[in-house]
Amino acid sequence: MRKWHALLVGSLLLVSACTPVFDNKDEVIQETKDKDSNQAIIPNHSISEETYRMILSEDRSKVSKARSVTVNQMGNRMDISEFEQGLRRHSKEYYDPEEYFFQPGQFLSGDTVFDWLGRYDERHNEGGLNPELIEDEATAEQFRENPKYISNIVEQDYLVKKNDDVVELEGITIGISLRTVYNFTAEGRNYKEDHSTEELLKKGKEYAGTILKRLRERDQLKNVPVVFALYEEEEASSKVPGQFLTKTMVKGSSSSIGDWKDINEKHVLFPSKEAENDYFEDSQIFSDFREEVSDYFPNFVGMIANGFYVDNELQQVSIDIPIQFRSQSEVVGFTQYVYGLVVEMFPDHYDVEVKINSMDQQESLIVQQAGKEEPFVHIYE
Repeated sequence: MRKWHALLVGSLLLVSACTPVFDNKDEVIQETKDKDSNQAIIPNHSISEETYRMILSEDRSKVSKARSVTVNQMGNRMDISEFEQGLRRHSKEYYDPEEYFFQPGQFLSGDTVFDWLGRYDERHNEGGLNPELIEDEATAEQFRENPKYISNIVEQDYLVKKNDDVVELEGITIGISLRTVYNFTAEGRNYKEDHSTEELLKKGKEYAGTILKRLRERDQLKNVPVVFALYEEEEASSKVPGQFLTKTMVKGSSSSIGDWKDINEKHVLFPSKEAENDYFEDSQIFSDFREEVSDYFPNFVGMIANGFYVDNELQQVSIDIPIQFRSQSEVVGFTQYVYGLVVEMFPDHYDVEVKINSMDQQESLIVQQAGKEEPFVHIYE
């Protein structure tokens, strides 16, 4: 396995007799295959017990070698955020944040991922995962018979500190994002084809098998556990992100995928017919909250919320309230009012986040964590 030697910082730099100095990081020497070493950093502290500590380079945060792919491939900005954050969330089942460190993918380059997301070409050793098709010459029927299902691949790396302060790769997660809608142009016309969840599950599992085979052909990844997670994108115009469908873990050295574990997660827009029909009680709370805000500030632009459900239980609701304020005192007064509504109207068994925005900036933030008596509030200056 690939290893990194870590040197624990054992002394503090004394700046002055009255200036505090904080020892908040370990210094790590990264051992590459050819024995060249580059320094990197591991923070000593995490934001919470549920947050991974990240491997950093000497002077900046580490970035994925394929970081440009996601923005170019995914049409909904909410999908971009949910896809990467959700991968970390699901990785916690296999890689404990108290034991594992996180770093963005360092093994799959942008060129590699772009090649895999393309159409198959026999001239390439590792051709695209989508079916072969000469698109410039293809008819609409040929496009339908050879659709592109996969839109993005994200790699995340998980490392463990071993004896003698060695940091070692102990697992990777591969996220596979799949298109709900397939857009193509043929014979001078634009077409849109819907993909069912069943189709995406079938094709996504096939892609995972092919990707696993390619990973095992790399010396650094022959014996590394791999977690796969399949993600279903939403349409580009959607106000909520898509959802994860299923996941699985492949043990180190194994070249085959066993059983998959279904994921029952969903993002629901409030207000919407779906929310009203499927989650009536939660929808009613939001509706009452919206009405109270309107009574206080009748000319507010409107508000929407994103409810995140796991196994049909609401885990978090994120509310955006856009209002045009005339003064800072209006911001303070309105924030105080909304703070009171959050305390009085929302149950304490799920998280509530309220962002109050003017037309060009965020004005204040209210966060009520599940089980906490009082929300956190911050007014920006």
